[in-house]
Amino acid sequence: MIDLHAHSTVSDGSDSPAAVVDLAAKVGLSAVALTDHDRLDGVEAARRRAGEVGVQLVSGCEISCHHQGTMHMLVYFLEPGPGPLQEELARLQRARETRNERLVGRLAELGLPVTLDELREEAGPTGAGRPHVAAILVRKGLATSVQDAFDRWLAKGRPAYMEKERLDPLDAVRLARRSGALPVLAHPLSLGLSGGELEATVRELAEAGLVGLEAIYGRYNQDERASLAVLAARVKLAITGGSDYHGIYKPDLSVGTGRGDLHVPDGALAALLDRLPA
Repeated sequence: MIDLHAHSTVSDGSDSPAAVVDLAAKVGLSAVALTDHDRLDGVEAARRRAGEVGVQLVSGCEISCHHQGTMHMLVYFLEPGPGPLQEELARLQRARETRNERLVGRLAELGLPVTLDELREEAGPTGAGRPHVAAILVRKGLATSVQDAFDRWLAKGRPAYMEKERLDPLDAVRLARRSGALPVLAHPLSLGLSGGELEATVRELAEAGLVGLEAIYGRYNQDERASLAVLAARVKLAITGGSDYHGIYKPDLSVGTGRGDLHVPDGALAALLDRLPA
């Protein structure tokens, strides 16, 4: 069993990269992917710990893309260092810092006092995001939970939402392939598309170089997973899956098991490895 979608303190998770690997080992996973948003900073620490506990570490990240719904691209086997996508990630990280400044300003306008210093302290040395803001609001009694903070203030369409820099999805796919990595469409139902529209979008991405579909997703039911697996097979894409673990920021999701019924087989990683360039 494996988990190809997990986040650490490097982006918007609450556990360190090494701790994520420890959780994978604890539940008996053979492999885990670290897929922090727009960053690869945690890969080396996770890989060191993975070597110590006997878990295979898949390096990766998750990228936000332009779309009328929510489109995220998981990129696997992307390594820290120079490369076309790595350079784009550095730009996205700078844009995220600017967005955080705007977000703090907007919160002040709404009478929700959160400072940049508080945000940096909550997030640690790497990238701060909305879950960190949500945790501060909860601690200050301005929301009852992280989900409540999103529902009332931080989610798309809510008063404190700030759009962030995103990549064109076709550019994200092509940059990933040029960097020797494999792009997979994350939680496809978040696009909010009907069956025919979803298939057309997936086919367009596949023609650009998309290699997989995250069908076995932590928050999907069995019927949704089965339907997406059929779509992946029809478009000749690999079927992948993961929990989307974020620690306390998504408390219903656990590494490896999601909400308790997640089971991503080892064969999902083997199918990806088969698609790596020679």
